[in-house]
Amino acid sequence: MDELNSQIGLLLTEELPQAVRDCLAAIQHDLFDLGGELALPQRPAIIEAQVERLETLTGQFNADLPPLKEFILPGGCSAAALCHVARTVCRRTECACVRLNHAETLAPFLLQYLNRLSDLLFVLTRVINRDSGHAETPWQRR
Repeated sequence: MDELNSQIGLLLTEELPQAVRDCLAAIQHDLFDLGGELALPQRPAIIEAQVERLETLTGQFNADLPPLKEFILPGGCSAAALCHVARTVCRRTECACVRLNHAETLAPFLLQYLNRLSDLLFVLTRVINRDSGHAETPWQRR
């Protein structure tokens, strides 16, 4: 969780659209709460409204993007590449929490939050590349 929050902090050192910056700053606070929730599982910190907020933000950011017709490779400008790294760290964090959930039950919205966050980070990579003028690179099957 701490690594994910740090990756987002690194991403925030880049030039970003203000809406993306505001979104990521709020997420950092949520991730700090999630870390606390893992340390003190009897005190759930993430609620359904926070998961729904991520879903809403994903839809809003995605609304102005062209539909994807194929897979895209991670990359583009530096900020988008860092956002892709944050997305993969988020997926790894989610997988670790799923394993932990098998040993001890986690609060219900923690896993949902991480899942929706990785989706949002993917959409944000596309927004960042679009706003910086970098084209997406489609994956080509070899």
